[in-house]
Amino acid sequence: MVAITLPDGSQRQFDGPVTGTDIAENISKSLAKKALAVKVDGEVRDLFDTIDKDASVEIVTREHEDALDIIRHDTAHLMAQAVQELYPDTQVTIGPNIEDGFFYDFAREEPFSSDDLAAIEKRMNQIVEEGRPTRKEVWDRDEAIRHFKDIGERYKAEIIADLPEGENINIYFHGDWHDLCRGPHLPSTKHIGKAFKLMKVAGAYWRGDHRNPMLQRIYGTAWANEKDLKAYLHRLEEAEKRDHRKLGKEMDLFHFQQEAQGSVFWHAKGYLIWRQLEAYIRRQLDADGYVEVKTPQLLDAKLWEMSGHWGKFRENMFVVPDEIPSTDDDAPILTGEADLMALKPMNCPAHVQIFRQGIKSYRDLPIRMAEFGCCHRNEAHGALHGLMRVRQMTQDDAHIFCREDQLGEETKRFLDLFARVYKDMGLTDIAYRLATRPEMRAGDDASWDRAEKALSDALTAAGLEFDIAEGEGAFYGPKLEFHLTDAIGRTWQAGTFQLDYVLPERLDASYVDESGARQRPVMLHRAVFGTFERFIGLLIEHYAGRLPLWLSPAQIVVTTITSAADDYATEVASALEAAGLRVELDIRAEKINYKVREHSHAKIPVIAVVGAREAEERKVSLRRLGSKDQESMLLDEAVQALRDESRAPDLKRA
Repeated sequence: MVAITLPDGSQRQFDGPVTGTDIAENISKSLAKKALAVKVDGEVRDLFDTIDKDASVEIVTREHEDALDIIRHDTAHLMAQAVQELYPDTQVTIGPNIEDGFFYDFAREEPFSSDDLAAIEKRMNQIVEEGRPTRKEVWDRDEAIRHFKDIGERYKAEIIADLPEGENINIYFHGDWHDLCRGPHLPSTKHIGKAFKLMKVAGAYWRGDHRNPMLQRIYGTAWANEKDLKAYLHRLEEAEKRDHRKLGKEMDLFHFQQEAQGSVFWHAKGYLIWRQLEAYIRRQLDADGYVEVKTPQLLDAKLWEMSGHWGKFRENMFVVPDEIPSTDDDAPILTGEADLMALKPMNCPAHVQIFRQGIKSYRDLPIRMAEFGCCHRNEAHGALHGLMRVRQMTQDDAHIFCREDQLGEETKRFLDLFARVYKDMGLTDIAYRLATRPEMRAGDDASWDRAEKALSDALTAAGLEFDIAEGEGAFYGPKLEFHLTDAIGRTWQAGTFQLDYVLPERLDASYVDESGARQRPVMLHRAVFGTFERFIGLLIEHYAGRLPLWLSPAQIVVTTITSAADDYATEVASALEAAGLRVELDIRAEKINYKVREHSHAKIPVIAVVGAREAEERKVSLRRLGSKDQESMLLDEAVQALRDESRAPDLKRA
């Protein structure tokens, strides 16, 4: 007998081994029709797999949390089938799931075109309609290698040859087409549905190695239903409109160029946004008891060795020999014998050096040490992405040195600061996550136990719900992650809070306790924005360039309907500037509709339109970005209203 326990706690008895299909049919015929896979004791398996012992079982349908991963996996196979049927000379290599979809790498002499993608997608739909059944065979490793070599699939044969000798290989068939795969898969191609779309073609080296042949990668997306696919495509369309790189150019905020890969050229308007954010966050830090410091960018490799970053993080550091380069044409520029230094990828070891100057008492703690520190990380060129992934960045970084008994209060204090700042920024949909010890880590288990419990207790005390991210902490301690959902439903990770017992030990930071004994402080690494670059990119995309008035580089443009109002327009602009507003004046001899359209495209929040009537009545007509309506106000009233509205959120509260 095999006892099957269902999610509601009920049990069903079977005379012998049973499959997921048998269980679904035993429950109801309608469930059997909807079944995609079966989850046995937490493991998702094929419906036709045999269950030969007592188990807890869930039937996976389209609505199940595990369904989408299987659908995307099958859609990748579906695409590979269609490609090989349309282009028989093509070899398939690997085709994993990725966020929001999947890809498959193909070896083919002729490049794929957009017309090819349309043909492949059409063939995929036909294969779905055919409902090709899925079956699984288990082959001997050597047999599988011979088979794939015989049919000209040398990449598949190479993958299998890298597996341990004696290992059996799962081969999945969808009709006659087959591929090696870990599974599980849907019962037939019909179960995939038609909520998929092929997105683009890109190049990719075999196994990511530039010494290997270049393959063609086709990306696709797949969803459980047409509604979700349509919503995803709409999000992509919105994301394209909101792309900070595009808006940054249109709004004249910043640019990138080849001579400084991964570093930002901030234009005056873009840097004005930066300065507003920096002034805002500095006011928050001053009010919250932080001291601000400044530390060197270039530090001896010995310090990074002591901190542990040299061994864990060196590949992402810019390493600099400590010598003067030769200018002799016949000599090497560098000898290769000098001691090494590195541009700092983070500020924490330098802050410990400041803490270590002089003797610290338990009464001195906590010390909250902040720095707008410029850091460098040697990111691969292909990983760079506008403001979101750069090589030179500035963090709104700080480190809190505290006693163990102060941990809870300091964590709560930061959580309050974080929530207040993000509310001011218009970002209120925040998910909290506690990232725990990774496999490769510094420190003993007892320290990690204390650190993880301290953060968990602080989140609970603050009344915040949170998820656990197993194994995703920093190498020196657990961390809190803050995941924000923006205006179009995308999730961003911003800010950080990490608890560290390790670095004070490695760098010999200590304080004197009540009894006169030396103790190690607890070190809290924290940032609210994260980096200014990424946070500004996030804000641009969240607001689609329509930044709040207090952050906008140009807050108001005064423009004329007729040249007869030029003098009055100049007076209006001067009055607004005197009130502290950032003003542009447009008295060009252009039609007013043209000027309004141009300034709206530049994302100016307020357009003050003046003509002969406004000049006579000493009024302005205010048009808000995104609105076709105008509001007529007396000049003095408009100046007062706009001055109040343009103040930063924290100053409005003051």
